[in-house]
Amino acid sequence: MAGPARSGRLRRWLLEGQSEISGRDGEEQSPGPAPHEGRPWWRVMCLTGLDYFSTLGYQPGIAALAAGLLAPPATIVLVALTLFGALPVYRRVAEESPHGEGSIAMLERLLSFWKGKLFVLTLLGFAATDFLITITLSAADATAHIVENPHLTGTLSGHELIITMLLIAMLGAVFLKGFGEAIGLAVVLVGVYLALNAVVVGNGLWQVFTHPEVVTDWRHALVAERGSIWVMIGVSLVVFPKLALGLSGFETGVAVMPHVRGDKGDTRAKPAGRIRETKKLLTTAALIMSVFLITSSFITTLLIPKDDFKPGGPANGRALAFLAHENLGSAFGTVYDISTILILWFAGASAMAGLLNLMPRYLPRYGMAPAWARAVRPMVIVFTLVAFLVTWIFDANVDKQGGAYATGVLVLITSAAIAVTIAARRARQRGWTIAFGIIAVVFVYTTAVNIAERPDGVKIGACFIAGIMALSLLSRLVRAFELRVTDLELDRLAERFVRDCGHRTIRFVANQPDTRDDAEYRDKEDRMRAENHIPEHEDVVFLEVTVLDPSEFESGLKVAGKVMHGKYRVLTLQSTSVPNALAAFLLYVRDSTGQRPHIYFEWTEGNPLANFLRFFLFGHGEVAPVTREVLREAEPDQSRRPHVHVG
Repeated sequence: MAGPARSGRLRRWLLEGQSEISGRDGEEQSPGPAPHEGRPWWRVMCLTGLDYFSTLGYQPGIAALAAGLLAPPATIVLVALTLFGALPVYRRVAEESPHGEGSIAMLERLLSFWKGKLFVLTLLGFAATDFLITITLSAADATAHIVENPHLTGTLSGHELIITMLLIAMLGAVFLKGFGEAIGLAVVLVGVYLALNAVVVGNGLWQVFTHPEVVTDWRHALVAERGSIWVMIGVSLVVFPKLALGLSGFETGVAVMPHVRGDKGDTRAKPAGRIRETKKLLTTAALIMSVFLITSSFITTLLIPKDDFKPGGPANGRALAFLAHENLGSAFGTVYDISTILILWFAGASAMAGLLNLMPRYLPRYGMAPAWARAVRPMVIVFTLVAFLVTWIFDANVDKQGGAYATGVLVLITSAAIAVTIAARRARQRGWTIAFGIIAVVFVYTTAVNIAERPDGVKIGACFIAGIMALSLLSRLVRAFELRVTDLELDRLAERFVRDCGHRTIRFVANQPDTRDDAEYRDKEDRMRAENHIPEHEDVVFLEVTVLDPSEFESGLKVAGKVMHGKYRVLTLQSTSVPNALAAFLLYVRDSTGQRPHIYFEWTEGNPLANFLRFFLFGHGEVAPVTREVLREAEPDQSRRPHVHVG
């Protein structure tokens, strides 16, 4: 008995704190605390800042490799796009989706049926690319800082893959322990890291100030290489998309929004305080990062020889750490390395938080993930295993993952810019529509250039999209016969019909409405009575189902009663699937009356496979056998199951 008991305890532990993302009646429930609870915005900023600020560990080196001597002006272009593009966009996203749904939810509302679901799955594929590569790339760069530390040079070389996987496993362990520990640790790591970076950057600026010849040499080399200032500006505008890693963090900042503390007067419908505090979070993080991006790019370009940035060079992937050791001594450099290693390792925490907020919010609601996907711990295990696979595929190499990371970041920001442009247009805000439209065009250009320069990013994103699509459709197929009606609402006449039937045999006739004239109901009733030997003195009630959006997996069921042509009692049901609606209603009637109802069908004509696909995609099809199968799964006890008759 010990084995089953242990298995039961493990299951309870895994599903403990299950996070129900979507509520009923269209009310969005947050996976975090209530709007007036949560944590101060600056503490949550440290969580999202793990991703954003930690890019300082590798961004200056990537900028130097991508733009060369033009790294500082190209970084200025990037910062301008951050402050006047991404920041206004995500401040608007925070207003439009205050429960952490992000721009994906904004775009989901624009498209209906399967095209909307497939579009969301595509964006989720890029989001998965962004967040998972954040985990693996940051852990890989943390490994690079460990291996390249002067005190460890040569000692751990060759073991990068094992070290990276160990760091990812430790990150997963933190989230299995609990989310509160993640935020507490983030505050300490970010505070220390920013302080140490301020020292390194301050010292670098002092070195430049006291050695003005380095500025002169850089300027002369730049003129010799690029010519006029206009050429430099033009090339900077062309090459800045290669620096797109410096834009990471905005989508994560919105994704963790449910954990930001709002005002006591906040409600889930109008969390004004949370929105205001999240805007503070986004603005403060963008300003801090902009200062560090410009200054770090400036000092690393001027103070580090170009060859040291190349793969295998001492500054590759660790430019600021290189300066910390060179200018401030081995002891300080080692402290800086430790801080950088810790924040890079834990940068995956913000990405993990984003994944845990986004994926359970959409996939289970679409029926495209198992029910346990709403629970945090099983999803942590799944994401950790996927991160292991990605790390193994890329051999824990930072440079190989840069293109995929930038592509994921840019696609999400571009989709956000398009979403807020549409939102502003619908709100008839002409000025904001034009402004956001221009920003969207710039991000479309940036994304296109990045894809053209590094097509591997789209290939990797496509793999994630294909994986999500395949697993989602497989899950939807496996769960096709689940009873997936969330609630049932009857009008007064419908309640009366059910109540009147409660004292005798309850008989329903499933009818696909056509002209709904007297002849249709009379002919259908006569056939059902003849084929199923229903006595003339026993009443029948017609059931007619209208399918609203068959792409939705779960929905409520609305039932209305009507008397057609003065003598036929008809119950009209509105749901996402005919068989599920009928099965849910039959079980409701059984439970409310204490009797097992009978339902009568006609066989559906046509190919069975084609009919199943009609049911799977459009909620119609082989209604009779599917209704029985849904009832069989929902009620294992045959003696309590409603009767299904097919003529």
